Amino acid sequence: MRLKGKRAFVTAAGQGIGRAIVERFLQEGAEVTATDLHAGLMDGLDCATFALDVLDKAALQQAITDAAPDILVNCAGVVHAGTVEQATDADFDLAMNLNVRSQFHAVQAAVPGMLERGGGSIVNIASAASSVKGFPNRFIYGTSKAAVIGLTKAVAADYVTRGIRSNCIAPGTVDSPSLHQRLEATGDYDKAMREFVARQPMGRLGTAQEIADLTVYLGSDESAYMTGQCVAIDGGTTT
Repeated sequence: MRLKGKRAFVTAAGQGIGRAIVERFLQEGAEVTATDLHAGLMDGLDCATFALDVLDKAALQQAITDAAPDILVNCAGVVHAGTVEQATDADFDLAMNLNVRSQFHAVQAAVPGMLERGGGSIVNIASAASSVKGFPNRFIYGTSKAAVIGLTKAVAADYVTRGIRSNCIAPGTVDSPSLHQRLEATGDYDKAMREFVARQPMGRLGTAQEIADLTVYLGSDESAYMTGQCVAIDGGTTT
């Protein structure tokens, strides 16, 4: 029970990585508040759940203040395909708002309570497609996830002596509902899946459970000496 006695707040908890994190946190004894834009996706989770739009600053920050988390996990995000030539202002704005601004607002709300309680752990979901590595057709996404890494490190530097740790995870391609939706959108699911798998040096996709296991470590006291880090878990893609 590595998280026993800790309260956690998780966004985008309805499916994929977010849901796997909630399930693992519960297994490890955490008291979890799980949120998602679509409440129905969280059916079956044995914890407090409610619908939350992370783009609604007031609602997001109030929810976090009320939950008083020791661990904040920012999972909400969106993936846009395309190059800089294909990027639109609307898509860029959405990615920066959902992938970056929502994390900024969430961290901003969590920090005061963490300071009052003597510390806490912030875990942001970034991506291997970021400042870690450039990927084709991921201009907007890579830009936004690079910002997540910068945000994470800045928070870590500001609170390193005050008990708050801030780290992020940079997953490679993970088998998730959102991935399958993107593959379907290509018009040739099987071909797209083969291409995604082929670019993984390990020859397979990652699993949401593998990301969740790493999140448990970063949220727990086992990683007490670790802050300001971006941990790649990508099957060797960025080796």
